[in-house]
Amino acid sequence: MRWLVTGAGGMLGHDVVEELRARGEQVAGLTHTALDVTSPDAVDRAFAAYRPEVVVNCAAYTAVDDAEQDEARALRVNGDGPGLLAHTCVTYEARLIQVSTDYVFAGDAEAPYPENHPPAPRTAYGRTKLAGERAVLDELPGAGVVVRTAWLYGVHGRSFVRTMIGLEGSRDTVDVVDDQRGQPTWTADVAATIADLGPRVGGDATGVLHATNSGEATWYGLAREVFALLGADPDRVRPVTSDAFPRPAPRPAYSVLGHGRRQRLGLAPARDWRTALHEALPRIRKEALRETP
Repeated sequence: MRWLVTGAGGMLGHDVVEELRARGEQVAGLTHTALDVTSPDAVDRAFAAYRPEVVVNCAAYTAVDDAEQDEARALRVNGDGPGLLAHTCVTYEARLIQVSTDYVFAGDAEAPYPENHPPAPRTAYGRTKLAGERAVLDELPGAGVVVRTAWLYGVHGRSFVRTMIGLEGSRDTVDVVDDQRGQPTWTADVAATIADLGPRVGGDATGVLHATNSGEATWYGLAREVFALLGADPDRVRPVTSDAFPRPAPRPAYSVLGHGRRQRLGLAPARDWRTALHEALPRIRKEALRETP
């Protein structure tokens, strides 16, 4: 199949391109500098050049706090961009996988959010990502899929896990929030799900799918696991509440996503977040050391 991946310079986009190439797929990975998803001319040129059968939109405005001050800018990338890609997919008879986020939910649940739970975003970022979801599903009801994920970390790019690796080597103790709960998720696992899903988009795969690792943890619990895997004392991580780190955009207290749709589609079960982290951490640490001046 011919694939086009937008936002290919980002943490998830990089892994999607890598996964597809490892499977022998024909893939064009375009960074945000190579393709502005808000430009009709640029998008049309990319489609004309690569003639994709499946498009994976990893391009996004992810500055959650900055979006509170400039929601219009975030909406152009997160809402208008996916809408433009979806409209162009109709013209070129392509399918589209739109990457979205747990921030479309209110974050106050007590059980995992199923795919059909009513969205209720509490941040500008969440509202703009929800706009992108709706644009894709409205334009491509039979040829579009929204893949929601959360708490991402990867070998390439910045992430909470990468930050904890750095702090373990530079601080005696680290204060980490213990009242926000979610699913630490390796981008490589999300990329594999997207690669599995692609051929089925437009067939039995439409609508919304959640793609996170299974299980759940707080940021504090994740930090302790990172320290332990580094051979450091987990007790050097100290629990604090969200009040210790005030932010312009409120963080969801509960971001655990259910995997009911994944099971119904017969996709491989999501593996536990600890299993994924144990495999990923040595690679992340190696890359971090390689990038250190």
